[in-house]
Amino acid sequence: MENVQLVELDHEILEGKGSFCLRSKKQSQGYINKNKWLNDRFEEGLKYVQLFENKKPVGFIEYTEAEFSSRVVYAEHYLVIHCLWVSVTGKGYGSKLISHCIEEAKKRNKAGIAVMTNSETSWTPSKDIFLKNGFKIIDNAPFGFELLVYECQMDALPPYFPSNWDERLKHFNELTILRTFQCPYVDIATQNVLEGAEKLGIKAEIIDLKNREELMRLSPTPYGIFSVIYKKQLITFHRLTVNSVIKSLKKL
Repeated sequence: MENVQLVELDHEILEGKGSFCLRSKKQSQGYINKNKWLNDRFEEGLKYVQLFENKKPVGFIEYTEAEFSSRVVYAEHYLVIHCLWVSVTGKGYGSKLISHCIEEAKKRNKAGIAVMTNSETSWTPSKDIFLKNGFKIIDNAPFGFELLVYECQMDALPPYFPSNWDERLKHFNELTILRTFQCPYVDIATQNVLEGAEKLGIKAEIIDLKNREELMRLSPTPYGIFSVIYKKQLITFHRLTVNSVIKSLKKL
């Protein structure tokens, strides 16, 4: 019989156990950046809960107050889930992690929980697990993004995406990377863009988003933590191979 345990990380536990993503490459810059990012966010109340099966990490969920979220969504009085991932399927672990978040939202008298999905990339969680657990799709945004909500208070104002996505892209003509280190794969994603651009003789500017105000104002997608823009067009919001970067830039 499996021994299943949920462990909420704090500074001390993070130092000992580490985070879930990219844990096979703990010396990589992406992993180091993610753990530093987590340590800073703990002060804001971010929750990072790992699920262990027989003392082995098999999944996690990351969520926080909307006002500190790394997703571009207006969701006052809601919790926002950043990530949900399980490496062992068929045992209800994803639902167990979601239930943990729902219980906390209710205890804290939150209006509900919001999460963003996108079927075009594995960088966001699948919407199916959330629909199964009582979430509803309430908004959409360009590039395949969907906003799902679990309601704790039926009379609460629903979350929503901004509507000026096209206007945001117009600010960037040169090759520009907008990023935060909420995801450990942002580092390699950045390096692939820089390598591809260098092969074409194109200079890239990197903008490290310092706070939520900048993220809400500048990000051209709801994902928020990684965007590549060139000639006022979105190249990608997730990791591309170097060859894919080159092909995308050549088209423009």
